[in-house]
Amino acid sequence: MLQHGNEAGRPATFSPGTSRRRFLTAMAGAGSAVATPALLTGCGTARAKGGNLQFWNFYGPQRSPDPAVNAQSKWFVDMVARWNATHKARIDLVHLPQPTYLNGFKLPSAFATGEGPDIFLLSPGDFLRYYNGGVLADLTPYMEKAAIEDFGSALDSRKVDGKVYALPMEIEPLAMFYAQDVWEKAGLSEADIPATWDQMLDIGDKLRTGTRAGLVFETNPGYYQNFTWYPWLWQGGGEVLDEHGNVAFDSKATRQALRLWQDAVGHGIAPRTLPAAGDVIGGFKGGNVAMWQQGIWNVSSFKAFAPKYKYGVFKLPTPPGGRYVTALGGWSFCANAQGRDPEAAAEFCVWALGSMKDHSINRMVEWCVGTKSDVAPRDSALERGSAKGGYDSEIMKRFKDEIFPGGRAEPRYPPVVYKAISDAIQGTMLAGHGVADEAERAARSIAAYTKSYKGASLI
Repeated sequence: MLQHGNEAGRPATFSPGTSRRRFLTAMAGAGSAVATPALLTGCGTARAKGGNLQFWNFYGPQRSPDPAVNAQSKWFVDMVARWNATHKARIDLVHLPQPTYLNGFKLPSAFATGEGPDIFLLSPGDFLRYYNGGVLADLTPYMEKAAIEDFGSALDSRKVDGKVYALPMEIEPLAMFYAQDVWEKAGLSEADIPATWDQMLDIGDKLRTGTRAGLVFETNPGYYQNFTWYPWLWQGGGEVLDEHGNVAFDSKATRQALRLWQDAVGHGIAPRTLPAAGDVIGGFKGGNVAMWQQGIWNVSSFKAFAPKYKYGVFKLPTPPGGRYVTALGGWSFCANAQGRDPEAAAEFCVWALGSMKDHSINRMVEWCVGTKSDVAPRDSALERGSAKGGYDSEIMKRFKDEIFPGGRAEPRYPPVVYKAISDAIQGTMLAGHGVADEAERAARSIAAYTKSYKGASLI
């Protein structure tokens, strides 16, 4: 897991005349590389909704023809209803469509104008944007020591100076999914599961056709693509920043990881655009994919939409002399330190996910092995989920016992660092740029940024 040096962990300092609002506005602009869908109107803000606290999320309340989406929405609705029935400070759920929440500017823009939500979901990749902007409330005073210990290393990327600023609701490891029917028709068995990059490319080359991708890597630029690329960097011993915070991006391991994706696309093994417009289940069911790097969350999607479809998962292969590593993602609950009632918002986050009470632990169990398919970030919830049979299936057992243990938390790099890495991936993978040039350019960009960076530790 990531080691987080906290010697630099403190709220960002501001030059005279610079407000937190202006800082957040600048940070929102720094992430402009992300695709920008139109902002919602009339979706509700803390100011517009009266006295209740606002919880912005992309799960509920909503109604959908997708039973999995409805179950996830119900989990959120039931949680808030239980809180509202037993607490004076009431909460309203405010649903934002997922594309707007994940790739838009709705959230940072709302905070920049002083209309941010009281409670919200946050990914590790965006942690520093909001911490350095003074947005995240310290949750530590509301947590028992036993609960903090129960989360263990899952909190590492959500801490500054030993204080907890976000509570993860899930851990989502990456693995390689493969189509068993395609595998078997090619005369392959589990004994042929690739252990090395070269073996993976060779099998992908063998399984590809004019209508089927042999291997799929994420092609759309964004935090998610970076997240899926990091394991290939780490497996070769590469880092964006070393343990002392020095820029280490221009390395053999970086060039090796960039070249892997470049070669996969250049040789036609991996497509330049995602099959089935990114619909993983549709891509596999339609026979358009042999292997696809994806996350544990798709286990529940297969169960809902293709319960009879036969697929398998395996650990990400490694380069010569490398070691197995995968990336661990997952969303967290956060409280707005500048909101209407930061104490109540922080209390809710801990009540919902970070208490030693049975309802809190069981709520996480239900999310991770009932409503979704995830590894629970708390030891107690993982134990209860296992006892409940949530990890008994072949796929979930493999994720829990083989794939997850080699995981490393998604980095919390701010937008400028993310963008430099993203440009290197896009430039080499899709534009044919030289890997050495892109690695050097990105390293220079990151170094220039870190020289003037003031805020919590980047590692």
